[in-house]
Amino acid sequence: MSRRELERRPEFEQISPDVGELDLDALEQAAAADPDTTLSLLAEMTAATDRDLARQALTIARSLYLDLARRAPARRRGVGTMRSLPYDPDRGDLDIDASLDVLATRRAGVDPSGLRVRGWVRPDTAWCLVVDRSGSMTGAPLATSAIAAAAVALRAPHEYSVLAFASDVQVVKAHAATVDADQVVADVLALRGSGTTDVAAALREAAAQLAASRAGRRITVLLSDCRANAPGDAVAAAAGLDELLVVAPAGDSAEAESFAALTGARCVTVSGPSQIPSALADHT
Repeated sequence: MSRRELERRPEFEQISPDVGELDLDALEQAAAADPDTTLSLLAEMTAATDRDLARQALTIARSLYLDLARRAPARRRGVGTMRSLPYDPDRGDLDIDASLDVLATRRAGVDPSGLRVRGWVRPDTAWCLVVDRSGSMTGAPLATSAIAAAAVALRAPHEYSVLAFASDVQVVKAHAATVDADQVVADVLALRGSGTTDVAAALREAAAQLAASRAGRRITVLLSDCRANAPGDAVAAAAGLDELLVVAPAGDSAEAESFAALTGARCVTVSGPSQIPSALADHT
């Protein structure tokens, strides 16, 4: 994106007063006054033709987006199961049956490391984030996608994947791959919009990615307005998922809400990138 294009954005000239410059104080003030506009502008700046500015913006965006995602606490849900666990006085009641051998052989003094307790264990959660890049992939949509990637990466560092789709499906981060969260954020920020909207193919790939997980819960998060314009039965594809949360832009969510109703998915709208972490925490 050229500097001339960026200069049309609010606050840009204050944040970048000259070529290759980024004023951190001005950026901080802009973020405090209007976080969504600033988060969106920062995403656009990572694609600036001014490479020094783009490099600085990317460094800040990776740190800022992860920090924003980190602030929203994960609310662990799901039905727990009672299991025998290594001894910890705060974990539950002593599992007599599982501890009999230790108790019988250590009359003079019991080594607690060999004891077991019975306690509740909630299931781990695996995530697949599916990002629609068929439309405009800049500004707010790009920042929203990158912050969502940061959020799922922090919630399940070893149990998540990230997909981007238009007419085809791009695996940004495979479920089995080990990639630093800040690199995943950077890879999402490098996405560009193009092509038609094949929701069905994206959801089939999400099911394939999650099939590799043994987690008790498997959640697919679809960031899209759900205006599919490619062949394929998206409703049938959604039936292959355990849980689906559709996240749509506020004011443009009619198709997403209809799709969620047809598939039994949950649907939430967000008006800006800063709402993504709390939306995921509150609705999953």
